[in-house]
Formats: sequence, structure tokens, C-alpha cells
Amino acid sequence: MKLFKPSRIAYAHCDLPCGVYDPAQARIEAESVLNASKKYQESDDESFKQRCVTIKEERAEEVKHHLWVLWTDYFKPEHLEKFPNLHDLFWNATKKAGEAKKTEDPKVGEELIALIDEIDSVFKASKS
Repeated sequence: MKLFKPSRIAYAHCDLPCGVYDPAQARIEAESVLNASKKYQESDDESFKQRCVTIKEERAEEVKHHLWVLWTDYFKPEHLEKFPNLHDLFWNATKKAGEAKKTEDPKVGEELIALIDEIDSVFKASKS
């Protein structure tokens, strides 16, 4: 069994070396959600509007994916001690992304971006 025992043990706060995770990925997708909602509101072309809805829903699902990866792979219990609102922040952001899938109201996209910006602030503070 000594053959399989590691000679050194490394400890890290995330699955890969720092620099892999970033809320910017979720924000880019959220900006697409917002812009698709705006384009939808500005158009009278039903075909174009349907494409806006499809794109918006796909991008909102990507927001949820990127937030979930950040939440589950980057943030750890010690971050919760330092930032006790993390659960609520991620809960609200992922719920808002779900809401964005159901509406063409640009305000929801703006609210989603604001929540992601809050997550980004915590993310940056967690690295210091």
C-alpha cells in the first residue's frame, strides 16, 4: 500500500489552480439575456422576436451553469464564514436567471447583471 501513498499532499481552495473561475463568464451571458430582451421589445417581426426568445433562454441557462460551477467548484465553507450572504446571493442570482427565461422584460436582465456584479465583488474579495 505504500506504493500508492502520495509522497506529498497539496491543498487548494478550488479544483484547479486559481485563474480558472470567474464570474465574468456568467456576466457575458447575462448581457446577452438583456440585449435579446431589448431587441425583442424593439421589433415587430414575429420571426425575429422568436429568435430573440430562443437566444435569451439559451443564454439564461448558460448563466445558471456558470454560476453553479462557480458556486460548487470555487467557493468553499471558509468563504461562507467570511461572506455569510453567499447562499442567498447565489440563490437569488440563479432564480433571477430562471425568471429571465420566462420574460422578455429587460429589467429582469438588468437585475440579473446587478446580482452577478455582487457575486463578482465577493469573488474578488475572496481572492485577497
